[in-house]
Amino acid sequence: MSQRADVGDAMPDVAMTGADGSPVTLSDFRGKPLVVFFYPKDDTPGCTTENKEFSELAPQFAKAGVALLGISKDPPAKHAKFTAKHGLTAPLASDAEADGLAEALGIWVEKSLYGRSYMGMERTTYLVDAAGRIARVWRKVKVKGHAAEVLEAAKALG
Repeated sequence: MSQRADVGDAMPDVAMTGADGSPVTLSDFRGKPLVVFFYPKDDTPGCTTENKEFSELAPQFAKAGVALLGISKDPPAKHAKFTAKHGLTAPLASDAEADGLAEALGIWVEKSLYGRSYMGMERTTYLVDAAGRIARVWRKVKVKGHAAEVLEAAKALG
C-alpha cells in the first residue's frame, strides 16, 4: 500500500478516462485551482448526493476560477449514464486502472462490510493549487454540506 498523499505534496498525474471516453489527466487543469473529489460508486445514495451538491455549486466554483473533477472506479459509460440521469454538471473521470490515482494517493483501501473484506474508495476530497500541489485534504468525507465547505476553502485559496 502506498503512503497517503498530504498537504504540500504534488498531486500525482495519472491518466484517467472521462465520461465521454476522452483521456483526462490532472495536469490538464494546471494554472488554476482544482477540486478533486473521490467517491465510491455511481448512483448510490451518498455518492449521488455528493455529486448533486458539487454540480449545484459548479457555477460558483467556476466564478471563483476553480475547476471540479469527480472520480470513482466506475467505467466511463456508467459515469455518462449517472451524469444524464441526475443532470450532473461536475465532470467525472474513471480511475479504473489497477495502479490508478486512488492507489497513488493511498485512498484505495481495505474496507469491511458484514464481516467481508474488500478493496474500496475512501471518500476523500483534495483541493489542489494552481501549481498542482495539494492545498487541503478532507478524509472520510461526510457528504451533507461538504461541497459548500470545499467551495469556501477554494475561494480562500483563490
